[in-house]
Amino acid sequence: MRLASVRFDSELRTAVVNGTEAAVLAASAPSVDDVVRGGAEALDAVRREAAKAPSHPLEGLDLRAPLRRFNRDILCTGWNYWDHFEESKGKREGQDPKERPKHPTFFTKGPDTVIGPYDDISWDPELSEQWDYEAEVALVIGRDGRSIPEERALEHVAGYLVANDVSQRDLQRAHGGQWLKGKSIDQTMPLGPWLTTADEVPDPHALEISFDLNGRRLQQAGTDQTAFSFARIIAELSWGMTLRAGDVVLTGTPSGIGNAREPKIFLAEGDVLVTRVEGLGELRNRVVRTTLSQALTTA
Repeated sequence: MRLASVRFDSELRTAVVNGTEAAVLAASAPSVDDVVRGGAEALDAVRREAAKAPSHPLEGLDLRAPLRRFNRDILCTGWNYWDHFEESKGKREGQDPKERPKHPTFFTKGPDTVIGPYDDISWDPELSEQWDYEAEVALVIGRDGRSIPEERALEHVAGYLVANDVSQRDLQRAHGGQWLKGKSIDQTMPLGPWLTTADEVPDPHALEISFDLNGRRLQQAGTDQTAFSFARIIAELSWGMTLRAGDVVLTGTPSGIGNAREPKIFLAEGDVLVTRVEGLGELRNRVVRTTLSQALTTA
């Protein structure tokens, strides 16, 4: 199934996408977050609901971020395509490893980065002068596990989404080699357009990723080019560390990032980003100036 979150009649609803239409479930139906945590029983309940729910043209629906309830930071994988690792050599401002990593490189990004599949990306030039793009496949854990064997790892995946790990390269380099800050600016990571359940993706290493900036193709690769398989990522992440249902894991970006190009390409106000993964859908986002550098106060 393809599970979306839509704003419908002024409230968030779960929808089941089927081609160019989507069955919008009743307000009482479980959210996509609930389904991820509820396993097979929750999926069966949604199937029954979808069979009797009214269908609407997908084009007219207001799709939001499919996932809204996060257990922790988004878990991310760096340097997981060797062509991307090689293209950035000498361009990491003193943060180059001496050789290819023998294990996946992990970092996190704050959950407040997440926006919907067609939302605007918040861009504030006072925060950073180097806004970059990274098209990726995201996976969502559907079963708790610790020290998960690699050969069983994909059994713990609830489904897959498209993501763009928009990053601020100058912030990424400025804080002692730790990437958290340059990956965690609010309202900058499109996620969606829906959750494609794992049974719909028999081979997650047979997907095609692409990214277009203002109509120009800048990234294109197959997930079969990953340095470390998705199963390996899950196995190493979970080694002594419990992964929980609902955890979101980004699996790395291929070559073609803006910081590695000559001349460099960084995002600017008005840019249109289109991020696609074959079989998982498409994100379409515009870069919009937003003042994020001013203090946010709450009552």
